[in-house]
Parts: sequence; C-alpha cells; structure tokens
Amino acid sequence: METLQLENIKLTWLRGGVNFLDGGAMFGVVPKPLWSKKYPCNDKNQIELRTDPILIQLGNQNILVDTGLGYGKLTEKQKRNFGALEESQVEEDLKLLGLTAKDIDYILMTHLHFDHACGLTKPQNDGWISAFPNAKIIASKIEWDEMREPNIRSRNTYWKENWEPIQEQVIVFEEEWSLGPIKMVHTGGHSDGHSILLIKDGDELLIHMADIMPTHAHQNVLWVLAYDDYPMNSVAAKQKWMEYGLQHNAWFTFYHDAFYRAVKWDQQNHVTDKIERKR
Repeated sequence: METLQLENIKLTWLRGGVNFLDGGAMFGVVPKPLWSKKYPCNDKNQIELRTDPILIQLGNQNILVDTGLGYGKLTEKQKRNFGALEESQVEEDLKLLGLTAKDIDYILMTHLHFDHACGLTKPQNDGWISAFPNAKIIASKIEWDEMREPNIRSRNTYWKENWEPIQEQVIVFEEEWSLGPIKMVHTGGHSDGHSILLIKDGDELLIHMADIMPTHAHQNVLWVLAYDDYPMNSVAAKQKWMEYGLQHNAWFTFYHDAFYRAVKWDQQNHVTDKIERKR
C-alpha cells in the first residue's frame, strides 16, 4: 500500500478494485494519438482505471475517500461491460493496518457513481447492509438527491442497493463541509453534485479533484470525460483549482490512476514530485 505522509495527516491507498473503460470515453473529444501518449490502452482501446479509496488518518480519526467497487455486487455481464477484473479488497487492507470497517469514522463521497459507491454496502443473506456501520457518510445534497431520484441518463450509475441501506448515516452539505484541515467543496461538472477535497496541513496543500481530473493524464484543463454531465463546469472547476494548486505547490491525488497516486507539478507543468503505484 502506497502512503503519503503530511505533517499531521497520513494517506494510504487501499485496493478498491479495477476496471477497464473505453479510452475515448475517458478523454472525450481529445484524439487518441494525443491521449494515448500519456496513458496507454490495450488492443480494445480500453484503459486501466483503479477504484482505490484513500484512507486518511488524522489524530484518532479514520476517514475514507470513496469506497471502490465493493464485492459481490456486479453481475457477470456488468463485470464484462465494465472490464471489472478485480473487486474490492478494502477490508483486507484495513486488517493489515490493524483496523476493521467498524473503525471508519467518516466516508467522504466525492460523488455517488457506482464505481465510487458500490463499496458503501455489502451482501448479507439476500440483501445489502452498510459496509461501514459506524461511519458518517458525507456527500453534497445535490448528489444525494439525484442518487435517490436519478434521471434517464444517471439511473445507470446511481443504484438503490448503494444508498438504501446507508441512508441513516448520510450527512449532506450545500457548498462546503469541513473537518479540521479537511474541506469538501462542491464543484459540479462530472455530475451535478460532484465535489473535490482540499487538505491544508502545515505548509502542505493537497487537492483531490476526483473525477474532474481522474488521472495524471487529465492535467490539461480541456481534457474532460465524455461521461461528464456538465463538461464546461468541469473545465471551469479544474482550471480554478489547478491554478490554485500550482500556486501553492500542491499535491494532486488520484482515485482512478493506475500509475500514480499523487503528483506535484510546477508552473511549467513539469513533474517535480510523485508517488508511483506499485504494479
């Protein structure tokens, strides 16, 4: 497990599963000869995408950022369609760290698409129960409302088995939510309720842009996903927070990137520091 140690906060990436999605969809209108130089694809034009939650340890608090693909939830057809070759091993990784799912105090949901939210619940008998029964689950109100009443486009990614068992644990916010040095900020873009994460710890700044910058190869502010519901909002939010992060020498962290966990860039877009994923 890769880690990033700040002054008072430690981040650890857990194994939440992997899927392979169409590279063209992940890079929108960007031509393949451009994006494939930065992020390789297989012979089916698919790119590898992790779904790895980040465990944030702050004092005696254990906080997850998103929850991975879970296990036992995808049908064989869904596994084929999503290229889901590996399900979640979050509980196993927590055990290696001396923790259990009951030790998670907060879950910060950047959004509630299936590849981020399937790990919220787990199978029991013929139904589903909360995978993290003691956690407060934080999400933007817009996202939570759409999760429960999806539209014709979003109903394929907002699943009732991911929200019904945990609805009593959910705390919603409008524009921002904070816990000490950790702040969630609603951006929209990828989904109407999409949020990002900011951590200010001493002299260090960390920005987790979730799916408005899902991999290091999406650094260009115009490289947004065909999956984005509001792509121009993604562009505006990414432009704002990229500029802010570069000005403050921020770490940019990733949930989906198969190659890097975190990257620092300078003002000329050169990598100055990085944490590579062990493959």
